[in-house]
Amino acid sequence: MRYLCLIYDEEKHLAEMTPADSGAFMGEYNAFTESIRQGGQYVAGEALHPVQTATTVRIRNGQLSTTDGPFAETKEQLGGFYLIDAHDLNEALQIAARIPSARTGSIEVRPVVDFSKQ
Repeated sequence: MRYLCLIYDEEKHLAEMTPADSGAFMGEYNAFTESIRQGGQYVAGEALHPVQTATTVRIRNGQLSTTDGPFAETKEQLGGFYLIDAHDLNEALQIAARIPSARTGSIEVRPVVDFSKQ
């Protein structure tokens, strides 16, 4: 089954990292990504640009409106994701716990609906 691991972190905290700390953190991400590739659980993954580059789109009464920024102000911002393949939720949670940002932010794990099986 596929699971989406949404990575939330405080952008301010990440921006304040020293170059050495930032390099080490990204090294952990590279090692994690390689480990789930080797284990056959990796489906996709990407990092996102900072939250100030977001645009929120709404259609109300047939009218398009856009606002700069995210849908809601939060302490942690969505910074990226992994789409993984796991046997069950327990395995997905074990994989998500290894994502480096689990130590500094949070990882939301959600099963992906497979419409081909409905």
